[in-house]
Amino acid sequence: MGGEFIPSLEEGDFAVDTRVLTGSNMGTTISHTQRAAKILLDSFPEVEKVVTKIGAGEVPTDPMPMEASDMMIILKPKKEWVSATQFPELAEKMREALQIIPGLTTGFQYPVQMRFNELMTGARQDVVCKIFGEDLDSLAHYAEALGALVASTKGAKDLYVERVSGLPQITVRYDRAALSRFQLDISDVNKTVNTAFAGQSAGLLFEGERRFDVVVKLDPALRQNLSDVQELMVPTPLGNQVPLHQLAKVDIVDGPNQIQREDAKRRIIVGFNVRGTDVESLVKALQKKVNQTLKLPVGYYITYGGSFENLNAAKARLMVAVPMALLLILVLLYFAFGSLRHGLLIYTAIPLSAIGGILFLTLRGMPFSISAGIGFIALFGVAVLNGIVLVAEFNRLKKQGNMDMATVVLTGASLRLRPVLMTALVASLGFLPMALSQGAGAEVQRPLATVVIGGLLVATVLTLFVLPILYQWLEQRPLQNKHINLKAICLVLGLSGASMVSAQVPIRLSAAFDSARKNNLNIRQDQLVAAYQAALGKTAQGLPKTALVADVGQLNSIYTDNRLLVAQSFAFPTIYNREKDFLAAAWKSSLL
Repeated sequence: MGGEFIPSLEEGDFAVDTRVLTGSNMGTTISHTQRAAKILLDSFPEVEKVVTKIGAGEVPTDPMPMEASDMMIILKPKKEWVSATQFPELAEKMREALQIIPGLTTGFQYPVQMRFNELMTGARQDVVCKIFGEDLDSLAHYAEALGALVASTKGAKDLYVERVSGLPQITVRYDRAALSRFQLDISDVNKTVNTAFAGQSAGLLFEGERRFDVVVKLDPALRQNLSDVQELMVPTPLGNQVPLHQLAKVDIVDGPNQIQREDAKRRIIVGFNVRGTDVESLVKALQKKVNQTLKLPVGYYITYGGSFENLNAAKARLMVAVPMALLLILVLLYFAFGSLRHGLLIYTAIPLSAIGGILFLTLRGMPFSISAGIGFIALFGVAVLNGIVLVAEFNRLKKQGNMDMATVVLTGASLRLRPVLMTALVASLGFLPMALSQGAGAEVQRPLATVVIGGLLVATVLTLFVLPILYQWLEQRPLQNKHINLKAICLVLGLSGASMVSAQVPIRLSAAFDSARKNNLNIRQDQLVAAYQAALGKTAQGLPKTALVADVGQLNSIYTDNRLLVAQSFAFPTIYNREKDFLAAAWKSSLL
């Protein structure tokens, strides 16, 4: 079936993570995003307006480099769309339309979803693969290889490979022999270069109570190109000036763009969005490719985060919540019937309902999600109601004692058919609007409602057939005991006193049995003893009364000394089982 954390909610607008080449200035980013906005406005009548945010504000809650920007696409209501009918289809067409802009990469998401992804994992994509290691060049190499594997995986869209290098830098490598010839120190040359391009304070300017640094640096027109740095004149102690290229080698090289760390280790990110498939299936397919083709050296490893990490964490919580819910249901059933056997019998509705929930999810093409998991918890609680209704009626008819077990099962099932159907239909019809919903939040509602409806429908049909059969099978042993009792009654009647024989009145065999049950005091006494032993058997696992003690007083001070004591005694668990076996043996002895 696959799995996903929570189905994507259609928020009505798009948030596009837009990036240009690493190291681009603000002018390049503005021109590219303006061109992209014009294409979207001209090509798609669904777009109402486009707003772009570049860089970080005065309060840097969302810092970004100059080459990154957030493009918010405000869309018209869905009923006015003409280019597409669904959000994924519209996002794919917009992405293809923006591919004509060279050097521009885009990632289409919903605004709130993108912010939550960034908040939880540090990246904006649905799934984030983090490669940990030490060497930046090695990390960049493995990230490119992993990105190629992601691009070849079905369902992975909007690939983003984090750039840790590629930022153009001007490097100055000094020739120490040349510096020695001109009697220069590296610190003096560094100070000259720093003054020319970054600026150095040459004094203070006072204006009333305010003061300002007077900064000296080259005119902007003289620091535009690499040659301006190479031709920078450096004064020497000899009184002359020497161009910088005679003292050092000045080049433009690609340097580190950023160095990200997590858990005290360097890491690089490969992120992508999921379209047309579920997160779990896609990540498992990617992991299989990575294990077969990408061999990482010692000290390098890959983790899979984002929605996949959240899905695994939520599954771990469900592995605790679901067994606890099932245990609580069993405890309540035991308290309701006073019998673990009947509780487990009603428990058969749970796997039967799970069959229906999984079947209906598969028929509707929905993967397992957390909302579906919560639906299963709700389904298990409602599904046992049908079993409670049937078993309670079976027990009531069995206590009357005038039917065999097959008649009890058939009669009880027919009498309780309408309540069972009503129990299932009320819950199913109540969830039907959620299952068919197309409004806001319907993506989360549909899996939950589908599980409950499908599980109840299938469980109701199967319960009406399976549970009566199981009940009759479990109760056959007590029925055999009753047949033994019937034979014993016949023997007692044959050996009883002459008072019953002397009547010489011919009667039917059933009438003789009825007369014996009513009039023979020995049989009546033995029946009462057997009933007493049967009732006594239910006390095997009883606990003594709980003691509650409260004391209020003073203990050599002004403070009141309060004490509340709750005490409950119980024996070692094996004692209860042995006592139950003993009482069961006594009951069987009384029956004989």
